[in-house]
Amino acid sequence: MKIAKHLLLFCACYFLSACATAPHSHDPLEPINRATFSFNQTADTYVLKPVAKGYRAVVPTVIRTGVQNFFRNLGVLNTAFNDALQLKGKDLPADLARFTTNFIFGLGGFFDVATDMGIPYHQEDFGQTLGSWGVGSGPYLMLPILGPSTLRDGMAKPVDFLTDPIYHLNGESPQWGLTVLQAVDARSNLFEAEAVLNDSAIDKYSFIRDLWLQKRRFQVYDGNVPDSSKSGGPKSLRELELEEFGE
Repeated sequence: MKIAKHLLLFCACYFLSACATAPHSHDPLEPINRATFSFNQTADTYVLKPVAKGYRAVVPTVIRTGVQNFFRNLGVLNTAFNDALQLKGKDLPADLARFTTNFIFGLGGFFDVATDMGIPYHQEDFGQTLGSWGVGSGPYLMLPILGPSTLRDGMAKPVDFLTDPIYHLNGESPQWGLTVLQAVDARSNLFEAEAVLNDSAIDKYSFIRDLWLQKRRFQVYDGNVPDSSKSGGPKSLRELELEEFGE
């Protein structure tokens, strides 16, 4: 419900400001980014979306949930690596406990036993690590197939690939098979959120960019986003919420 409230708030602020805003200060590469976004939309329409629809139609919900749990549990290793780099001593033991618990008692991570046991889950990547070290995000960047990013996060992705356990599997067939399955699983989980973007009045590119930048800033600061009036960054969803509704 909280996510839905933030999304509705963002939609309202987006529409109210759409006619009055100047070119986005964080998107100097907008013409190139829009061309890449158009390419991604075409690839999604003719490849990813049909495959994801077939996946949802053929594979039972319990199996799809298990697949999602499996990939999420693998991602905990990347999170643990970045928590170590960020010296997050409290989170690192929870990461390792979560991964081992799900791997041993959850049949390789197919079942999310750790959540039932109260072991928290969170995500970290190398882009967030660089941000915690003070590296600026740089301009917004729409990557082919991979989607929204920034210059900092785009440059960090090779490290994320290297710390992905799938990358270290023996043989190209298992690597490609799991990578494709992961992409299809990720796309199949977007159908519910996609309904918001089907409104013809929305500029999908700007909407996705602005929402992604807010979310990314929230992730980098672990939810403790500094006041944008002092930092010069875009306003957080929390700041917009306070402006609109108060405490």
